[in-house]
Formats: sequence, structure tokens, C-alpha cells
Amino acid sequence: MRGTVTAVSSNGEYAFSKPNRPAITLLAGLGVEGDVHAGVTVKHRSRVAQDPTRPNLRQVHLIHEELFDDLAAAGHTVAPGELGENITTRGIDLLGLPAGTLLRIGRGAVIEVTGLRNPCLQIDAFQNGLLKQVVGRDEKTGDVVRKAGIMGVVRTGGEVRPGDPVEVELPDEPHRPLQQV
Repeated sequence: MRGTVTAVSSNGEYAFSKPNRPAITLLAGLGVEGDVHAGVTVKHRSRVAQDPTRPNLRQVHLIHEELFDDLAAAGHTVAPGELGENITTRGIDLLGLPAGTLLRIGRGAVIEVTGLRNPCLQIDAFQNGLLKQVVGRDEKTGDVVRKAGIMGVVRTGGEVRPGDPVEVELPDEPHRPLQQV
């Protein structure tokens, strides 16, 4: 499976959205250089409040650009970086990847997929009704379905730019489905 990076974003301050950049630098074991969520331990405010010593499994946030197409069909206009992601991709079913998948990006950066983003109520403050579009229930099982991207940790650092290829390396079976992190 192969896709492409369509945008990269980072923000050194806590804010819902992240401005697009010409490039970002991934730092092994930390995340995106200069991003407020980079670090060995949790940086998201809600998780810091629970336990600031927990490992940061949310160093990098990725969203598939195809989500923006679906949101547009539901009447929402969303651009890369506006949902707080660091890397926007096209051509990869990010939500269908198993935990432990390696994403090889550009000339050598590697992200290990850790789980699903669990969007909070801030998403409705960004655009009213958006939360219902990115969190729902499976019609058959009733299980919660999260569509707002995936999270990962940086295994190998490197620069990432729009246009870079993304190659997917699945872990050994049995595959573990993504859970919220």
C-alpha cells in the first residue's frame, strides 16, 4: 500500500488548528520538532491532567485527506491542518491499518501507528455539527467509529514535505485493530 503526503502542519502553541508548513522535521522518540505535542511523555492537556508521566503515544497526528471530501459532502469545509493534524495523506486507508504498522515517509522518516484519535467537543466549536461527522456508531454492531485520524510515534526521524511518498509496512499477524489512544 502506498500513498502521498498532501500537507504538513505544526504549531508551537496550544490551538485547535495547526498552520501548514513547507516541511516538518520528525524527531525519533519525540514527535514533530517545535510542535506543542512533541515529547516523550503525554502533552495533550487532558492526558497531562490524568497522568503526566504516561508515555506519549500521540506524538504525530495523521489524517487522510479523503475525510475532507466526505465532510464536504456533508456540508463542512475543512482544509489540511484545521483538525490539528501534523500530516495529511491521500491514498492510504489510515483507519484500516492495524496497530504497529510502520509508515515510511519521504527519504527515511518512520512513524509507528499507535491508535485512533479520539476527537473532543472542541471539534464542534470549530464547526458546529462536525463531531457527529467524525464520530459515530457502526450500524451493524453499535460500536463507536472514530474517523478523525490516527496517532503515532516517531521511530526514525527525518524531514517530511508535501508530495513525499508514504509506504505502509504491516506488522506480523495477528493484526491488532486500532483503539483510541
